[in-house]
Amino acid sequence: MAHDQHVVGEHLDLEIPAGRFTVVLGPNACGKSTLLRSLSRLHEPRAGTVYLDGRDIHRMRAKDVATRLGVLPQSAVAPAGISVFDLVRRGRYPHQSFLSRWGPEDERSVRRALERTGMAELADRPVDALSGGQRQRAWVAMALAQESPILLLDEPTTFLDVAHQISLLELLSELNRTGGRTVVAVLHDINHAAQYADHLVMMSGGRIVAEGSPAEVLTSELLAAVFDIDATIIEDPVNGGPHVITRHRAPAPVPTTPTKKVMP
Repeated sequence: MAHDQHVVGEHLDLEIPAGRFTVVLGPNACGKSTLLRSLSRLHEPRAGTVYLDGRDIHRMRAKDVATRLGVLPQSAVAPAGISVFDLVRRGRYPHQSFLSRWGPEDERSVRRALERTGMAELADRPVDALSGGQRQRAWVAMALAQESPILLLDEPTTFLDVAHQISLLELLSELNRTGGRTVVAVLHDINHAAQYADHLVMMSGGRIVAEGSPAEVLTSELLAAVFDIDATIIEDPVNGGPHVITRHRAPAPVPTTPTKKVMP
């Protein structure tokens, strides 16, 4: 993966498990977002191939990809003046054609997505009049309205307060558990990842350094190597999985040398 001449990631070999909730973790600028953009056909890798259902994703029709993948990119921008409802209804475009226009099922999908994200009461509001958290939930609603079997979300909890972060992650977990959707999300909160994901991918320096269950990936040694933090792993009293307690590493002592006096 590369941007112009800058290589972001290389030698990546990853298979997203179907029907699972996968979370990608890693420090800033390690290639998480570029990986997700490559998986969603928004970024074409310089070398290698991304496969969707066994087919090269860049050789598939955009509409075919859109019926399989719902994508929430980072820093999405809505057209000026568009309402929340009109933004969310764009998620239904892949399901429409000249012979199949907007219908009752599209209306139900949009209304359901608005309800699930707590945006129904704001459906008529302009998107650019919303708070950052409300805008983020509107974009999530658009991805949900698409009703694709795979959801790719880049930092979906950005701008959300704690209550809405938990609400969104609970919703994604429900879609995965009861709806069978494959969910892939880039997150920064390690404990949110440990609580909601059943498959973790850890990246560092443009490479995948570990993947597996939260218990397998979230170790003190790996967190120290990837994030440069001291971490204690305890059992989560609610779900029995790993819970990470972190603290900053004490800075290494700076070596000192005798000060030399400069004679006039």
